[in-house]
Amino acid sequence: MDFKLMLTTFALVFMAELGDKTQLAVFCLSAENNSKVSLFIGSVCALSLSSLLAVVFGDAISRVLPANYIKIGAGTFFILVGVWTLLSANRL
Repeated sequence: MDFKLMLTTFALVFMAELGDKTQLAVFCLSAENNSKVSLFIGSVCALSLSSLLAVVFGDAISRVLPANYIKIGAGTFFILVGVWTLLSANRL
């Protein structure tokens, strides 16, 4: 097991999820419900499943496309979503 990679991944995902809309949704659910354990287990399972899908599909796609193309595609996607978000905010 590559502990350096594991800790780097943990730090990256942890920082990326802070203040994320998913965290805010769980925050709101927690304020409305008394079953904190159910909320925690549900959110952990959801994040784990989405991470599993990312690993599986990332591995499959990396067998077809070079990692550089995947990074360019992800970066382009984030830029497009950012531009779309800015344009949507101006309509409000």
